[in-house]
Amino acid sequence: MSFKTNQFQQISLFDQLAFLSSRRLDRLKNSWAQTFSDHIFSRIDESVFAQLYSPNANSRPNAPINVLVGALILKEYTGLTDEELVDSCLLDYRFAYALHLTSYDEPPVSERSLSRFRARCAAFELTTGEDLIHQCFVPLAEDIRKYMNIAPNVRRMDSMMVESNIRKMGRLELLYTCLANLVVLISHDGKPELIEGLMDYADPNNRNTVCYHDTGTPTADKLQKVIDDAAILLPRCREEYGDTSDYQLLQRAIDEQTKKDDSGRTIPKAKEDGMTADVLQNPADPDATFRMKAGKEHRGYIANLTETVDANGSVVTDYQYDVNTHSDIEFLKETIRASEKKEEPETIIADGAYGSKEVSALAAEKNISVKTTGLRGRKEREILSKFRLSEDEHMVLECPEGHKPLHSSFDAERNRIRISFLRNHCEQCPHQKECLIRLHVRTAGTYFSLDAFHKLALAEEHRTSEEWKKIGRIRNGIETVPSILRSKYHVDRMPFRGKIRTKHRFGFSILALNFSKLLRYEKGLEKCRAFQTE
Repeated sequence: MSFKTNQFQQISLFDQLAFLSSRRLDRLKNSWAQTFSDHIFSRIDESVFAQLYSPNANSRPNAPINVLVGALILKEYTGLTDEELVDSCLLDYRFAYALHLTSYDEPPVSERSLSRFRARCAAFELTTGEDLIHQCFVPLAEDIRKYMNIAPNVRRMDSMMVESNIRKMGRLELLYTCLANLVVLISHDGKPELIEGLMDYADPNNRNTVCYHDTGTPTADKLQKVIDDAAILLPRCREEYGDTSDYQLLQRAIDEQTKKDDSGRTIPKAKEDGMTADVLQNPADPDATFRMKAGKEHRGYIANLTETVDANGSVVTDYQYDVNTHSDIEFLKETIRASEKKEEPETIIADGAYGSKEVSALAAEKNISVKTTGLRGRKEREILSKFRLSEDEHMVLECPEGHKPLHSSFDAERNRIRISFLRNHCEQCPHQKECLIRLHVRTAGTYFSLDAFHKLALAEEHRTSEEWKKIGRIRNGIETVPSILRSKYHVDRMPFRGKIRTKHRFGFSILALNFSKLLRYEKGLEKCRAFQTE
C-alpha cells in the first residue's frame, strides 16, 4: 500500500451541503464541526505517517491519513466506539463536515481502516521506537496554543497513574494462567505428546476449581504442583515453542516467582527473597508494572502532562508515557534535555516530587527556571528551623535549648550533619522526640538533615510570599487534567493493553482534551483565574 496525501478537498457539484437549508447550514457552521475543520483537520500533517506505507506509487493508495487521525480524535471527544464512529461519519453532517467528507460518494473510513491504522502505528514504534502519534500531536498542540494566544514562557507539570485494564492476580493464579495458556496453544496445534499428563490445564473450568474452589488442598501445595508441571513442560517444548509469547511469559513468571532449593528443586520464592516492581502482573499485559503510591496499589503506567498556561487559558503542549516505575524527576529531566536553549526565560511549575538541585542546574543551562511548590511527602519537623548553623551550613553551633554540641561532622554524601550532646542535656529536654535523639551511655546523638532544613525554609517562604502563593494557585490548575482524563476519557479503562497501544490511545485523548479547551476559548470560557488581576 502506497502513501498518498488527501487532495480530495474541493466541493463537488453534488456536495451534501448544497442541499441543506440555510437554517441547518448556519447551525452546522456554528457547531464544533467548524472549529474542528479549521483548527484540527486542516492542520494534521499527513507526511508524519508516510513511513507506514510503501514508496511504490503504483500500488494501492492508503486511506486518507487526516481523515483517520481526525476521526480517532473525534472518537475520544465524543466517547463513541469504532462502529458508532463510522455510523456518525456516514450519517451525521457534523462529522462529515469536520472531516471534509461531504463530497465523497462513499466516505473512506471503516472499522477495519481504523484498526489497521492503529496496528501500523504500534508495529512501527515497536520496531523503530518512534511514536508517530506524539510527532503528530506536538505541532497540533502548538498551533492551538498560538491560536489561543497563550504565551509559551510558563508551563506547569503533573503526573498521573494510568491503570492497565487487567485484573489483580495472586501468585498461584498467575503461574496457573501462564501454564494453561501454553498448554492450550500446544493442544490447538494437535501435539498431545508434549502435554501428556497436563491436559487438565486445557480445561477452561479447571482454573477456578484449582485457584478458588478446592479449599481442601493447601495453597502452598497447589502452587508447588503448578511449578512442578511448568518445570516438566518448559524443557519438552522449548525447541518448537521457545519463540512464542506464551512460552516466554511462562518462563518469565517461573524465573521471577521461583528459586532453587538445596536439592535443585524449583520452589516458590519466600517473602524475604524480594521481588522487583517490573515482575509480571498479568500475562494479558506483560508491560504493566507495580507501584505503591499514597497507600494504593497501581498496576500499569504513568503519564506526565505539560500544560502551557497564561491568562487566556491553558493547553496541554506535551505528554510523556512510561511504565509506572518511572519517576517524576526523570520525566522532568527528559523534558529539559529535549528542550532547546530559550532566548526568553521560561518557568516550569510543578509539585515537590519534581524538585532537586540537579534538575535546577540542568534547567538553568537552558534558561529555564523550575519552581516546585513543596507538596511532597510528610511535613518536615519545624524544630529544625530553631537550630543555629555555621555560615557554610556544615556545622551545628547551637540547639534550640542553647546547648553547644560535643561533636559536629558534615556528611557530604548524604547532605546531613551528625551531632552529639551530653546525655544530661537531652535526657530531660522537651524537644527530645522532635529532634529524634538517641540516648547513649554518656552522650546523645542525632542527624540534622540539610535537605529537610531547606525544604522547611522553602515551605515557610511559600506560606508568606505573595509570589509563591500565586505560583501555587497556577500549579493547582493542572490537577483538573488527570481528573478529566479519568472521568470523561476513561483512560483507566482503555480497551487496549500494552504500553504502546495504550500510549497511542492516551495521545488521542489529550488531543480531544485540547480540542475541548479550544471550543471553550472560542466561547470566552477558557481563562486561568490565577493570572487574573486581583
